[in-house]
Amino acid sequence: MPVFKLNKAQIHRELSFKAIRSSGAGGQHVNKVSSKVELSFDVNASQGFSEGEKERLLIKLAPKLTKDGVLIIQCDESRSQHKNKEIIIKRFFELIKTALEVPKKRKPTKPSKSSVEKRLKGKKKDSDKKANRKKPDWD
Repeated sequence: MPVFKLNKAQIHRELSFKAIRSSGAGGQHVNKVSSKVELSFDVNASQGFSEGEKERLLIKLAPKLTKDGVLIIQCDESRSQHKNKEIIIKRFFELIKTALEVPKKRKPTKPSKSSVEKRLKGKKKDSDKKANRKKPDWD
């Protein structure tokens, strides 16, 4: 099970940001300020990941990627562009971390002898209970 180390400094340099006007209800200030932040990251062109890591990212993040393999995330939670940038960077690294996690292999186990016996006893008890509900056969 490979453990991936993130080279955050290298990856951070490869991120590109764009400030956009945030959507929503208008106001005196809304048409002058671009507080929404859009982060884009090209997975294929990244130098911060090995080829194996890139493959894993492309598979795991497939629904979030464009046809060119570019990840685009937007954030307009805050009215501050700087705060939105911080939020989106944190969200990006969490997304990458979860995409690179390799799940632990499941080890198949057999039920214990006592649990099998307990299950069969319960089934027999239910069967007897239902059999006793029937009308008696007088033949």
